[in-house]
Amino acid sequence: MAIEKEFLDKFVGIRYHIHQHPELSEHEYETTEYIKEFLKEHDIKIIDSGLETGVIAEIGNDKNNIIGLRCDIDALPIFEETGLPYASVNDGVMHACGHDFHTTSLLATAELLKANEDKLKGTVRLFFQPAEENFQGSQAVIKTGLLSDLSALVGFHNFPDLPLGTIGYRQDKLMASVDRIKVKIKGVGSHAAHPHEGNDPIVTGSQIITNLQSLISRHVPSKEEAVLSITHVQSGSTWNVVPDTFEFEGTLRTLNEDIRKKLKNLFYKTVENTTDIYGQTVDIEWTEGSDCLDNDLELFNKLIPSITDNFLDAIKIESNLTGEDFSRYHKYVPIFFAFIGTGKNIPLHNPKFLIDDNALIYSINYYLDVVQRLLNIKL
Repeated sequence: MAIEKEFLDKFVGIRYHIHQHPELSEHEYETTEYIKEFLKEHDIKIIDSGLETGVIAEIGNDKNNIIGLRCDIDALPIFEETGLPYASVNDGVMHACGHDFHTTSLLATAELLKANEDKLKGTVRLFFQPAEENFQGSQAVIKTGLLSDLSALVGFHNFPDLPLGTIGYRQDKLMASVDRIKVKIKGVGSHAAHPHEGNDPIVTGSQIITNLQSLISRHVPSKEEAVLSITHVQSGSTWNVVPDTFEFEGTLRTLNEDIRKKLKNLFYKTVENTTDIYGQTVDIEWTEGSDCLDNDLELFNKLIPSITDNFLDAIKIESNLTGEDFSRYHKYVPIFFAFIGTGKNIPLHNPKFLIDDNALIYSINYYLDVVQRLLNIKL
């Protein structure tokens, strides 16, 4: 569908507004109200889903074939450094992952679908999902029960590494499973001059982190992809005291569920055995985030030939070890997910992250092409 310049300009402005007012996961109250007001203005049915933040709506009256389109609406705890006139007004919070772009794309699609509602041979359910960044949003949506009657659920993520007008796709192992790890080692503090009177947890923690570096290289086959990153360490508060605790955080990313389980088991053994050797105790908090994202094969084969036509280029990409809680939906409904190139080449989660305004043309058409293909209509 040809996107008129006036229509595009309107939604560029909407994205600027959303970008300027970012909210963290599970706190997207203003964003939720903004979405609801937009939907009400266009007489789009809002479903009483029970979600505290986030919105589920639908367009169409034929319930014989219900498909879902999903976007995410939350932002990140990052201080924006873009210098844009529409930069975040919420200090320390930024749409540095482009969820403002995703939300705007689905709002624009909703307006166009509503204008063509009489042509729909089915119903399109719209999922404005909260809390993707902390992996809680998909769980909340699943609990609503509003996936049970869907024949398909489709989403996308912007991808700055791909040129504007490009779609990146693959059927299996598109994105990795993500586990968040927090470890707290408890030793005995002492004066720095008398470490023998305590039991230094820094020594233990340092040894553990060093030992963990061999888990991937010595326990994962070289043909497989996995990464274990320790990203945050905290211990003590001054220079002349041996602290009594040592804490660190990190993440495990894998593309194979068996390897995921194996590495989790080895992680626990490494941490607990090393701590035991040093006569200390440890608490491990392991949070399973997203699963490995595999597109439904039948849905993939159905969509790829048609949705790639409106892009300048379609690229089969390598697996990506970033994560996406959209993957959880695959247990309940056939899913399809792709990457849409947005140019600029500034990484996600970067305080200078930008998106080319013209990328909206491609993301809106992506959603529309999905609807046309799955409902067998022409808009």
